[in-house]
Amino acid sequence: MKTLPPLNALLDLDIPASAEVDGPLRGETLAVKDIFDVEGLPTGCGNPDIARESRPAGRTAPAIGTLVDAGARIVGKTQTDELAFSLMGQNAHFPHPVNSRAPQRVTGGSSSGSAAAVAGGIVAIATGSDTGGSIRAPASFCGLVGLRTTHGRISLDGTMPLAPSLDTFGWFARDITLYEKVGQLFFPGEETRFRLARPLFIPLLEHLLVGEAEDAAYRGMYKIVAEHLGHARSARQSTASIDDLYLCFRQIQGYEAWAAHGPWISAKDRGLGPGVKERFAYGAEIDAGTYNAQLQRRSLFTAEFADLLSDDGVLILPTVPGAAPLSATPFEELQAYRERALRLLCLAVLSGFPQISVPLGEVHGAPFGISIIGPRDSDAALIRLARSLLAGKEPG
Repeated sequence: MKTLPPLNALLDLDIPASAEVDGPLRGETLAVKDIFDVEGLPTGCGNPDIARESRPAGRTAPAIGTLVDAGARIVGKTQTDELAFSLMGQNAHFPHPVNSRAPQRVTGGSSSGSAAAVAGGIVAIATGSDTGGSIRAPASFCGLVGLRTTHGRISLDGTMPLAPSLDTFGWFARDITLYEKVGQLFFPGEETRFRLARPLFIPLLEHLLVGEAEDAAYRGMYKIVAEHLGHARSARQSTASIDDLYLCFRQIQGYEAWAAHGPWISAKDRGLGPGVKERFAYGAEIDAGTYNAQLQRRSLFTAEFADLLSDDGVLILPTVPGAAPLSATPFEELQAYRERALRLLCLAVLSGFPQISVPLGEVHGAPFGISIIGPRDSDAALIRLARSLLAGKEPG
């Protein structure tokens, strides 16, 4: 299996013809991240061995089926980082997807091909997943809206698991109007269920920005948000430090990823790419006692975070530390950026609460997003808020 030009976003697969369906997404093109089953197509998960061993799926994943039943037409499957276990969009087995908004920079992963396809105008909608940040980071890097949905709200049946207690479904779309139309399929009639009117911030999170230019760009984005919500007040810190929470995320993810894929990886040399191989090896060394202790830490953090937000609060924070790294950045520097980014991204992951990245800024000539985390199940309200923030910035 190989990728197709342009942008190395789509996989080289023969897509079965399908009948046109009348619905709210009629006429819209759809690309599917290659961890979701599509009837009649293999699910390769970004790894050549899996692609070779994979038989055509017997049914389409329900989340994908929702879009197809609404009229979207599948035109391809998109490249994903290997086993969805990366954040930069640089799968060692494929030519890397191209970030059309910043061609010298990475797209972000693991929903790399999906972000590249939508940002580059190849498709109108593309699906992705977010375990550690794989919707939100590519959205920020490529100038797109990206919602990490409330954990468990959208079915992941027919989807390759990475870390099931963290995995979520997500999507990209060409503009906020279409993004919201997709959201209405998954969260019908919920746009006004939450009144998000109490903005908060945690100063330590803003210290994770990588430089003065990033700080200035973030201040500009924050000003737009404050014009809509009012100025945020400083929120109290969790009893766990940011480093504690990052470790909690990493150990839960690592343990569950090894449980999901360890037997397959151990069967023979799978040729896993750099970074991915080491992450699975890390997960293999985490014992059940450590995992269970981190589950308790997560439960405490989630309770504290729920109390902080209640049903009307939102946390405003940078999506990632800055612009997408340059594609030629040395591996060690990419790893350092990744660890810094995950300290920002892990709050929504551990709590299971929804977070939306909104493309309100630029830095170093590249896109840069600001994020808003809302209470559990406030997904539709966050999309509505993003629409308000983008009013006048996007067509449609």
